[in-house]
Amino acid sequence: MEQVREILPLERVVEFLDPLFERRKEARQAAYAVQALLKAQSTRLSDLARAMEGGSYHGNYKALERFLDRVDLSLPLLRLGDEEAPFYIADVTELEHPYARSTEYVGRLSDGKTLGVFLLVVGRPFGGKVVPVAYRIFSEATLGFGEGSRNLVYYRMLREVKGVVGDRPLVLDRGFSFLGMYQALRGLGIGWVVRLNLGLRPTLTDGEGRRLEPVVRPGEKRVWRGVRYLGEVEGNLVGYWEEGWSEALWVFTSLEPERGLALYRRRMAIEGHFRELKGLLGLGEGLPKKLRRLEGLVGLALLAYAVGMVVGETVREEVGKVKKNSRSTPGSFSS
Repeated sequence: MEQVREILPLERVVEFLDPLFERRKEARQAAYAVQALLKAQSTRLSDLARAMEGGSYHGNYKALERFLDRVDLSLPLLRLGDEEAPFYIADVTELEHPYARSTEYVGRLSDGKTLGVFLLVVGRPFGGKVVPVAYRIFSEATLGFGEGSRNLVYYRMLREVKGVVGDRPLVLDRGFSFLGMYQALRGLGIGWVVRLNLGLRPTLTDGEGRRLEPVVRPGEKRVWRGVRYLGEVEGNLVGYWEEGWSEALWVFTSLEPERGLALYRRRMAIEGHFRELKGLLGLGEGLPKKLRRLEGLVGLALLAYAVGMVVGETVREEVGKVKKNSRSTPGSFSS
């Protein structure tokens, strides 16, 4: 905890957050909360109130509640977008909360039994990790409240980040491999690289409508151009099976096949870092009763994650110039 205090002093956190907020006061309030979150390694309000500098526990707790209820953290996150980013990625992770039976926004997760919510995050690569720029929380329950469907949640997110993504492609895993997603990406003019889910046995056809049964062997790479997914969306398909892999990698893309494959392989090297957010910052622990409060805590955690990477990396470089034997790991909050 003391190491975090030394490496990420409050003023450095304020310096990073200030350009992201419309009001300097809100940036400073966010900085206090972010620093507390990095120290506590938790999103529990009680833990944050104890870790926050200055003030009493009760005063800090109430101030955090007011901040989270009043400030929308989605805009500051969007401002973390970068025109130089080579691509963006999206990922969905599950935040389990098996004992939240009375929390109305909590629903069943993918196994159909465990209670929790889904966290959809869009981000850009940064030094082998990912800087988050947008997020959305949904569940079986919230879809019932009026979100509509998971497809609609994804579409709204894509529409929200279109101005940030620009002409950079979105690189997605096979959980996003379905017709509605391809149609949404095409309709919004967003290039895509998606790991094709052949387990769904989608109908793939060539330019003349003939059905394809793509096959690739270990050590082989093959390309099919002008492939239509369910006869609706056209793209290029590449199959690649690297020696030592248990199965082939299938990529469906609006880009040139070789570029699409290269970008997906870059995603493979960093995709686990979205999921590490859950463990590093305690997401999923002690979910609040109000969905709006959870959205605020998640936004705060994502900002803290970005601060820990970007500011922490900069400070460690400075420290490394003085202490050449430093063995800090980029992106670690506690080093």
